[in-house]
Amino acid sequence: MSQAPAGSGPRRRTVLAAALAPLAAAGCAGEERPPKPRPGPEAAKDALVMVIRHAEKPYAGDTGEDDEGNEDPGFLAVRGRRRAQELPTLFPPARGAALPRPGAVFAAGGRAGAPARCRQTVEPLATALGTPVRAEFAVGAEPALVRAVLAARMPVLVCWEHQGMPRLIRGLGAQDVLGLPAAWPDRYDLVWMFARKQGVWTFRELPQHLLHGDA
Repeated sequence: MSQAPAGSGPRRRTVLAAALAPLAAAGCAGEERPPKPRPGPEAAKDALVMVIRHAEKPYAGDTGEDDEGNEDPGFLAVRGRRRAQELPTLFPPARGAALPRPGAVFAAGGRAGAPARCRQTVEPLATALGTPVRAEFAVGAEPALVRAVLAARMPVLVCWEHQGMPRLIRGLGAQDVLGLPAAWPDRYDLVWMFARKQGVWTFRELPQHLLHGDA
């Protein structure tokens, strides 16, 4: 009668079963993985997000002004400050307003450069609306920004730096919407409107027509 090869038979099966028992208990022996967390309620609700670029920055040889009126190239140019002062006329309660009144206003966070210009651009509007400017998100933190935007009271206005716009739009999930330009044009007088209805985004580009020379 032939003998079983060394290392086989009931004893080997018993040893393997004992070795695999802790792995099976930990879910590593073929058990189903825990389900992925479901998106929050803001991922499904209807939304209206209005996006603008900060107003005009100083060109070469020009200068801007900080909040105290001191010359500083990191802030808005004179024309940009005029645009910021006129921005409230686009929204209620201004008579003949072309856009809906924002329930929340966001701007890029930061002390100088594009973030400071974003804040300067929407401060007169926020004052007119009695709404604080939410500036807790820096350029580069668009995923966190989008979560806060979609959880906020609609509609929402976001003033952002143009190079961060693609990340903002991808965060919304609207990057493939019909009619969306490949990049923000070299202009300061536009409003991009993203509307989500029953989970589907649509896009409109609207001119501001606030200052002489706006297209």
